[in-house]
Amino acid sequence: MIGLEKLARLSAALGGVLLTLITLMTCVSVVGRNGLGLSLVGDFELTGAMVGVAIALFMPMCQMSRGNIIVEFFTLKASARTVALLDRLGAMALTVAMTLLAWRTAMGGVSAWNSHSSSMLLGLPDWTVYLGMVPAMALTALIAGCQALAPRHWSVAKDAHPESGEGFLR
Repeated sequence: MIGLEKLARLSAALGGVLLTLITLMTCVSVVGRNGLGLSLVGDFELTGAMVGVAIALFMPMCQMSRGNIIVEFFTLKASARTVALLDRLGAMALTVAMTLLAWRTAMGGVSAWNSHSSSMLLGLPDWTVYLGMVPAMALTALIAGCQALAPRHWSVAKDAHPESGEGFLR
């Protein structure tokens, strides 16, 4: 499980790097367009592609930390056992959904590869966006599956301090 945590952290770090690059590119584009009369060709295409990949890269850590939205209205008075069962069922449902998304995204990438589709201005091959999303979706499915099937409930503790490295998994 520690290996999955490291992969989830790496995935989130890569997502952060992508968002930083998007932000820098947007700043350069806005300053260039409004201050210098120059623009970055295809900045809109790159932003769209990189944001999609960045969102996918954040999903494994979100699931690892149980950061997805949970509606507790119906479980406020439920027993801990019932809540744990519902959490496992939710993790299993996410496992199925993310497995299907990873599979269909991979098939979309193969289709984009075969059709040689690309972005309009830069000619960026569409399959590269799919390639960036599939591993993160598969990792999310794997993490959710482990959470659903693990003998005991585990996730990254929200109150733990990653810097100390102590007791981070519970």
